Amino acid sequence: MCAAVLALEGIVVALSTPVMVVVSGVSLGTALAVGLGVAAACLVLAGMLRSEAAYVAGWVVQVAAIGIGVVVPMMFLLGTVFALLWGTAFFLGRRIEQDRAAAYAAYEARDSGDPA
Repeated sequence: MCAAVLALEGIVVALSTPVMVVVSGVSLGTALAVGLGVAAACLVLAGMLRSEAAYVAGWVVQVAAIGIGVVVPMMFLLGTVFALLWGTAFFLGRRIEQDRAAAYAAYEARDSGDPA
């Protein structure tokens, strides 16, 4: 779920780049560096989520997406929505993994004949 959130967030952040230039009057170079930089980070991290460090970096990207709201005010809302989605996917995924590990351990204990 976290990868899906990051991928969609990357698309939204990339689409905020023209808004930075046209509506907010940010220079093209700055808008490309910030907008496409954060979008690229989202997409790269979506592919790196096997690493625990990628999850930490995912939280940093959430802060960066909200921070784009300084230039494009709508990104305060969109960044917050994606941060909530990220947090939900992150914590729900952790819980599912813990439950899966406990169920697997119970299954292994039952099959080996050990009382658990």
